[in-house]
Amino acid sequence: MTTPKAGAEELVGTIDIGTNSVLLLLARRTVSGLVPEYEAATITRLGEGVDRKRELSAAACERTLECLAAYAKELRARDVRRVDVVGTSAMRDARGGEQFRARAAEILGVEPRVIGGEEEARLTFKGGLSGLNLPPTSEVVVFDIGGGSTEFIRGSASGAVTQAISLDIGSVRLTERCVQEDPVSVADLARLESTIAETLTNNPVKAGGDVRVVGVAGTVTTLLAIANNIDPYEAKLVHGAELSLESAQRVFELLKKTPLDERCRLPGLSPKRADVIVAGALLCARVLESLGATTMLVSDRGVRWGLADELSQR
Repeated sequence: MTTPKAGAEELVGTIDIGTNSVLLLLARRTVSGLVPEYEAATITRLGEGVDRKRELSAAACERTLECLAAYAKELRARDVRRVDVVGTSAMRDARGGEQFRARAAEILGVEPRVIGGEEEARLTFKGGLSGLNLPPTSEVVVFDIGGGSTEFIRGSASGAVTQAISLDIGSVRLTERCVQEDPVSVADLARLESTIAETLTNNPVKAGGDVRVVGVAGTVTTLLAIANNIDPYEAKLVHGAELSLESAQRVFELLKKTPLDERCRLPGLSPKRADVIVAGALLCARVLESLGATTMLVSDRGVRWGLADELSQR
């Protein structure tokens, strides 16, 4: 068993199995807070076809299990004994999750927990705000655009949540529902706009005034990376950076007219995210507009950080 570093607690590991990507964090709690030692992000598209079929496909499961096997090697190599694994939108919505979770448990030694939208929102809020160093009394709205759902959480930067909701709208779900042509057609865009507008009317979380808006997860971090030509991706250049509504809209205008094969080569954009980024970018812009925000802070953190924070304090 590895010996914890002086002044540091035991290493903990958390995995967030999302609709589009699987995220791993290995971190320790020190006197200065939670410190990452290793992070990994892999796009496996577990939620492929879930919006239409309501079941996990065999191919998507195999891609995701292969990713989990690689993560398990990291956990064993670093002798990580305390691990928590959660699944979100795709695993909430789809049949076939029991078999997938059983196989994942064999690989990881711990079975993934399927968390509800409210818990996902709470963990997103806690994790997304970590390391941003906002004044504790600041009012904050955090939004997390995932592949299958988008969470909105309002509260104080100290961690107290006053409102939270999870809406069934995300980059993968929108793409599968609305996009039929490449580049996106006028009809595709009309379907995207209509679906987004209809869903966002159900969001009771509002910002405005002095409320700080924070965007979390891959769609938002990708837009910032494209806007600032960050390639290869570096979390330290992204976490805590600002992205304006104007910049997000400008990136969307570029993406919507660029064919997929060309999008795959854009600096700052992972080729595996290129097919769903147009829908995600439009959703991000419309979210900011609906919140009355002209800019946001971008967070490279989220559920896995919220999990690690709680796991390290148990």
